[in-house]
Amino acid sequence: MAAVFLVTLYEYSPLFYITVVFVCFLVTSGLVLGWFGLGVPVILRNSEETESSTRVLKKRMRQVKNPFGLEIPHPATASVTKGITLTPDCLEDCILTCYWGCSVQKLHEALQKHVYCFRIKTPQALEDALYSEYLYRQQYFIKKNDKEEKYCQLPEDAQVVDFGPVPRSRYPLIALLTLADEEDREIYDIISMVAVIHIPDESYRLSCRILYQYLLLAQGQYHDLKQLFMSANSTAPSSSDTSPAESSTDRSLLEKAGLAEDESELHEENSKDCVVCQNGTVNWVLLPCRHACLCDGCIKYFQQCPMCRQFVQESFPLCSKKEQDEDESTHI
Repeated sequence: MAAVFLVTLYEYSPLFYITVVFVCFLVTSGLVLGWFGLGVPVILRNSEETESSTRVLKKRMRQVKNPFGLEIPHPATASVTKGITLTPDCLEDCILTCYWGCSVQKLHEALQKHVYCFRIKTPQALEDALYSEYLYRQQYFIKKNDKEEKYCQLPEDAQVVDFGPVPRSRYPLIALLTLADEEDREIYDIISMVAVIHIPDESYRLSCRILYQYLLLAQGQYHDLKQLFMSANSTAPSSSDTSPAESSTDRSLLEKAGLAEDESELHEENSKDCVVCQNGTVNWVLLPCRHACLCDGCIKYFQQCPMCRQFVQESFPLCSKKEQDEDESTHI
């Protein structure tokens, strides 16, 4: 019936062409405006719809106070034969225990025991988990907010000049920080920190650095403390003990307040500029690349990291808007 109608319309009236054009117009309009449940092309969306569609997942963060801090003030002078200088910076009275030549396997087994067996909140607990698989132990009592340098060295009778070729079965040095007062262990979520430190020797001359830092929680978890990478747009001179490449990346922003240690005002201002607008303060960290390079205004426009072009899976802020306002009012 419909075919007869169309043939009749085609033979006796120009309305056939008008009808075809009108139907095509309706179908095209329906596709463009989403009448058939299809998405609207990006080119036809307004700016707000584009921003909401490209916004990456924001990771919900929980602020945890870390009572431990550990730095290597003179990495260029450290070696297995000459020893190493460590600078602890703790919010409470702590105990610093250094284990030379600790077994790699036993250390990771000890971390698993913290999760499944018992909590490593004292040096004795770690030693029980290591089964004495280390060469030498040194221990220091650290007073609250005491930043005095502690010197660690293997005794001469140990006769250790290197730990063999890579891959190694022993870490050169493990530094354990634990709370000295038992009451403090009930206050803090983080009860101890394990730092794996590489020290150059005759077999492996990689510069001295902290390889891993593990934060052990009272609930039985442990977290791998990772560094964040800021843009290297500072013109301030670097430290004499580290190379420019190392000084631009070896800044851990997760320790304590989420910022690196204080430097010159010029370096602080340059390193906190958003790499896109060069105006806003850097506040967003992109995962998994861990680049801290975007401000609150620019984060919503990027699905790829502007530094390395890696796709962003998640992001989280270094501080909330309320904390930023409080910080600005404090400076004013």
